[in-house]
Amino acid sequence: MTDMTEVPKNPILKKLPLIVIGIVAVLGAFFLRDYLTFEALAANREALLAFRDANYVMTALVFVAAYVVIVAFSLPGATIATLTGGFLFATFPGVLFNVTGATIGATAIFLAARWGFGENLGKKLEGSDGVVKKIKDGIHENQWSMLFLIRLIPAVPFFLANLIPSFLNVPLHRFVISTFIGIIPGGLVYTSVGAGLGEVFARGETPNLGIIFEPQIIFPIIGLCVLAALPIAINTIRGKKGL
Repeated sequence: MTDMTEVPKNPILKKLPLIVIGIVAVLGAFFLRDYLTFEALAANREALLAFRDANYVMTALVFVAAYVVIVAFSLPGATIATLTGGFLFATFPGVLFNVTGATIGATAIFLAARWGFGENLGKKLEGSDGVVKKIKDGIHENQWSMLFLIRLIPAVPFFLANLIPSFLNVPLHRFVISTFIGIIPGGLVYTSVGAGLGEVFARGETPNLGIIFEPQIIFPIIGLCVLAALPIAINTIRGKKGL
């Protein structure tokens, strides 16, 4: 049975998925920047809600598919898409649709990166040192904790969090599970904010995403980051003490 992440020998085939992603990302950034906005969502909110009420299952399927495309091709508007999930489907099951779409899209990037660079880059990283070596060793020794940590830390770009595990030979199933679970806290925050967009639009206001950084929201996420980092810290202390 052939491994889905096996890298083909043909160099053009190896790079083709990443080339396609790059081209679509550039075109999407140019042509879609005026459509994936709060203004566009507010202008079409009645039509979107009417379509949802008449075709709930189809709306959910189309939404998840669109989210997958946005993430997989790094198109602009991922934040708007997440808020739209809450706007259309409420916090629940909106967060489930958001997390599912994001996980599938992230997995597509993960596989494309491994397909294109995994073998060669993996060999180079084996002989690396310094910060790269610390990250590589940390992921190998505390794989689950490190995978959850890079998902929970807001400073780590989503695209980069998809590439790092791919280059460091993280098994596909671990990547998928850690991605799905790891993005739930942040997804829940954005989805819940999106669930209140209807009232905001009705008042003719622009959503204030500053609420995401309120103490009651940001502190629990920081707490999750600490929990994810705890096993790494314990192993590091044990290593230094020779335990």
